[in-house]
Amino acid sequence: MADFCLFIDNYPLFSIRITLFLINFARRMEPQKVIMSRCLAQSLSDAIAAQPHDRLFVLCDETTRELCLPLVAGLECMQQAQCITIGATDTNKTLTSLAHVWSELQRLGATRHSLMVNLGGGMVTDLGGFAASTFKRGIPYINIPTTLLSMVDASVGGKTGINFGGLKNEVGVFNNAAVVILDTTFLQTLDHENILSGFAEMLKHGLISSEAMWARLIGEPLTVNSPQFAAALEQSVAVKQRIVTEDPTEQGIRKALNLGHTAGHAFESLALERHPVLHGYAVAYGLIVELYLSCVKTGFPQDKMRQTVNFVKEHYGRMAVTCDDYPQLVRLMHHDKKNVGDSINFTLLGGIGDIRINQTATEDDIKEALDFYREF
Repeated sequence: MADFCLFIDNYPLFSIRITLFLINFARRMEPQKVIMSRCLAQSLSDAIAAQPHDRLFVLCDETTRELCLPLVAGLECMQQAQCITIGATDTNKTLTSLAHVWSELQRLGATRHSLMVNLGGGMVTDLGGFAASTFKRGIPYINIPTTLLSMVDASVGGKTGINFGGLKNEVGVFNNAAVVILDTTFLQTLDHENILSGFAEMLKHGLISSEAMWARLIGEPLTVNSPQFAAALEQSVAVKQRIVTEDPTEQGIRKALNLGHTAGHAFESLALERHPVLHGYAVAYGLIVELYLSCVKTGFPQDKMRQTVNFVKEHYGRMAVTCDDYPQLVRLMHHDKKNVGDSINFTLLGGIGDIRINQTATEDDIKEALDFYREF
């Protein structure tokens, strides 16, 4: 009887736990809404209409305000939108820029029933998503990525945030955009370097997916106007969407998406102190380090490692580092969010599509991989 009374007394708490479990399970099973748009005007109109709101805002950086905003500003659904602008490039993915967005939302009369459209690359969708997720404890937002990198990576999956204390994406939250609209029209505004930056994330998706996808990506060059490129883009987004749907808050398999990023973020943070490099370039350099570690520690085939490294060398060159930079690069890797305790955590591969999360490497292992990066 005492056990029965204890069960009854705790039933409300038990019920709450079951309810929260079911809600989280439903969220995990429901894919984020990603639209491969064939008509931007219709896609954006439908997305805005599906989010009842009192005021509409569009966030741009200085570059996308000039090059991309004109492609949507004349649409009927955007006539009441008020524009907020922040500085361009990752150097402005800061607390100062975030506070500016909050201040502008406040000054322009945003309420918790307002809606924000993030129009830009990964910096804009990351920072804008964080601003929307925290203003008035959260307003809905729509992502319209305008770079290849943001289409295949930053805008999908609900990661938002800013750089802080010299570290990439140090502060942020998980919160999905209401809708992500992908339209390749915006890719016409990009230079070759920014196309390559996004392509590095596509290459990563191929490595964690299938040998067929990887081979297509390192095979014949694809131009952004070709049907083959649109198909490759859609396939790449599908890889990420499948993984983040299964693991929305990176407790397990979503860590697969970090391939190349433990070393890559260290390269990128080091470059911020010198001459900034595009995120995808840093990831490409990180892939060299982490595929070498994969060969040494988890049996990744050397021939496929060398094919991939040759592709990176041919298209991305190499960021200049010396042995003197090793301690700082290792220190930066110690700050990676995947780490547990004092170990540096990597996502490695046993083969293409054979994902090995939660792998660790010693500082000597990492320095050996950096030697390979410098000498290859």
